[in-house]
Amino acid sequence: MIILSILFFVTAILYSSVGFGGGSTYLALLLIWEIPYYIFPVIALFCNIIVVTGNSINYIRAGNHNFKLLIPFLIGSIPLAFFGGTLKIDKEIFEILLFIILTIAGLLLLINNKSYEKEFVIKKINFLISVFIGSILGLVSGLVGIGGGIFLSPILFLLKADKPKNIVTTASLFILINSISGIFGQLTKDSVLNEFFLYWPLFLAVLIGGLFGNFLNLKIFSNRALAFITSILVIFVACRMGFKIFA
Repeated sequence: MIILSILFFVTAILYSSVGFGGGSTYLALLLIWEIPYYIFPVIALFCNIIVVTGNSINYIRAGNHNFKLLIPFLIGSIPLAFFGGTLKIDKEIFEILLFIILTIAGLLLLINNKSYEKEFVIKKINFLISVFIGSILGLVSGLVGIGGGIFLSPILFLLKADKPKNIVTTASLFILINSISGIFGQLTKDSVLNEFFLYWPLFLAVLIGGLFGNFLNLKIFSNRALAFITSILVIFVACRMGFKIFA
């Protein structure tokens, strides 16, 4: 548990520094460490909540928020994140789904890391399109145990939905609220509650890592540099996980 806690700590630093929670990588690490897979999502979602809460507060205090942009996505995501959390899936399907999610997330983050330094003409997104995107991300979030922000952020950059800082805040709040909804769904499963608190060292690790990562975000490194580092981490973990599944 000590080595796993250290890896969770490092993951929290990297992800929080670019406004994410780290759920996808927590899941991959839990799989590599052969933790019982049915407890994966609730651990990852709770870690997400711990990490992005501080980020969200700091971003809002700085005025980097756009609730009009966020709300349509949440309308779609909140109910489906809860629903996804109540569903049970086989371990083999879970592993393949997580591998796909990690690979896509890492590539999207790598491709779009330059967007963190760009300014562009903002375009308004259709309300129904936002709700639809939020619904898909919410379902995946609750089912697998991620916040969905690592997908939402590149989408918003691609659609030129807002300023870079506002997009990062939107992604952080999306992760936070989605994770809360998803964890309520996960907690409807009796087996989850029985073992949840045994993993408290991981929760402490991401709390400290998240605070440190937020400091890096605000004081030292650029968002672009940290996004690049994080994308490399995600891709590495995806490759390691793919080898474990298919080798």
